[in-house]
Amino acid sequence: MKKSQRSRRVTGAALAVVLGSAGLVAVGTPAAYAATPSDEVVKLPISYFGAMVVDDAHERIYVTDGNKNGSGASAVLVYDFQGKRVGSLATDQPASGMALSADGATLQVSQSNRILSFDTATQTRTGAASTPYDVTCGREMAVAGGKTWFTETPYSGSSYCDRPDNNALLYGVSGTASFNTGWNSEGRLKLESGPGAPDRLVMGQAGANNAANAFVTTFDASGANLVRGPQRRFADAEGKGALDLKDIAQSADGKRIALADAAYGTRLLDASDLSDAPVGYQPLPTGAKATAVAFSGDGKYVARGAVAAGSVSDLLIQPADPADRGTPIEFAFEGELDGSQVVPQGLGWAKDGSRLFAVTSDGGFGHWLHIIKPPAAQYDSRFTGTLGTTPAKPVVGEPLGIRGKLELDGPAPAEPVKVAAVREDADGTQEVAAAKVAADGSFTVLDVPDRLGEATYTLRFLGDVTHRPAEDVKITVDVAKAPTSVELTAPAEATRAGGVEITGKLAGQGRALPSGIALKVTRTDRFGTTGELTSASVAADGTFRIKDLPNKRGKTLYEVSYDGDALHTASSAKATVKITG
Repeated sequence: MKKSQRSRRVTGAALAVVLGSAGLVAVGTPAAYAATPSDEVVKLPISYFGAMVVDDAHERIYVTDGNKNGSGASAVLVYDFQGKRVGSLATDQPASGMALSADGATLQVSQSNRILSFDTATQTRTGAASTPYDVTCGREMAVAGGKTWFTETPYSGSSYCDRPDNNALLYGVSGTASFNTGWNSEGRLKLESGPGAPDRLVMGQAGANNAANAFVTTFDASGANLVRGPQRRFADAEGKGALDLKDIAQSADGKRIALADAAYGTRLLDASDLSDAPVGYQPLPTGAKATAVAFSGDGKYVARGAVAAGSVSDLLIQPADPADRGTPIEFAFEGELDGSQVVPQGLGWAKDGSRLFAVTSDGGFGHWLHIIKPPAAQYDSRFTGTLGTTPAKPVVGEPLGIRGKLELDGPAPAEPVKVAAVREDADGTQEVAAAKVAADGSFTVLDVPDRLGEATYTLRFLGDVTHRPAEDVKITVDVAKAPTSVELTAPAEATRAGGVEITGKLAGQGRALPSGIALKVTRTDRFGTTGELTSASVAADGTFRIKDLPNKRGKTLYEVSYDGDALHTASSAKATVKITG
């Protein structure tokens, strides 16, 4: 067995969150790692994700599919703040972008050939506006200056929608018609607006060639036409550092603009001139790429979404003011019950900051809606001591127990927590059944290694409602062949005339012994002469029988041996018989 080791992960001073009627209250706590959220989860009946809108006035969440390949009737999914599906808004074609009016009374929904309007109180369709194209690439939508704006990517089919050389256009809605603003770019366009600056429309370029050096800009939408304000591109003189835009958010007071930049992380800009804010947010965990960002309506918090592997955090919640350097509360989504990453533009807050809504995916067609109530407090956890194994020398095909201890700060969990594990060997990585942790913190992960050689086990605690995950621990073992044994039953004496009969059994641990085994049999007489006898065939139950007619009197030694196989060791046994007559 090789020495166990620990894998380092992000550490720092934590931010605990207390929920009250007024929202979230920050207090300092010890070191933080990634955490699994206390949340309600809904499996969304969609294969793609279009948009999510939070309607605080009616406590509704609207979600669209955003299918770029389909056609025919579809619907906007409607959920309440507890995650219950409470209805749907019928559309004639697959729906994509959405925008909620400033007073929350009207939800506008983009489908392939027009913009639909719905009364949010009655959930009924009240009108429609034409669009310049009938295409399935989907639209971004936003309300600013009392008007609705949308993007147009005049193509259909997912293989065309995200081409970097596409032409993307910005349109506005006027009554039942739409009009071209004249603003356009390559790739795709993303839009954002917010109550903190109701006349500001933020537009960013996404999905273009790196050579395009993607931009972000703002418009004054208060007048009859859009007036462009500051604009910014991010690549340096060598073309490095270009924006890879996934999402845009405006702070509650309208003074800051945050960008989810997959190439950089979370960029925080001064809204007045798009320069870097004096203090930015700390980097996302190593290996995480930004996908989403959202500010809470009460101005206190920002949520940052990401795509990350394993137990690296996919979601961080922290004070919106970056000067508060408390480490974020971190959430790790992992597995078929949660999804594995926050989708681009997949975050939204209840206005009072009491709930965060997050859409996750498994990287394919599975999507989940998480309704997250950050825990009242989060406490640290850690693996302590040295990992051990039972047996001390693991063998292939035999149960192996990996023993350890997990310490949990704070209150005891309501239900036993589990330690997850994966095994990595020459065949790749394999998940191992999780082990429950006893009240004293002890646990034993059980596995049956199925190949010889080195195997590394990584043990993880991903956290529970009130505990952050522990740093991963690892132990590497050498898996050996399974032992075998030969048992003999022989007479103490025999005559030359009557002969010798010996019975026995071959047994092995681990996997079943192969069929058709022939054991080697030798006889050594009292003069030291050794000869090989006819081999003994082993039956299916491991038994065998040896018959011999010795020609010398005196003590005679019989030895029966098994040479072993690919998964089993060799073994042998001896018996001495006194020959008379």
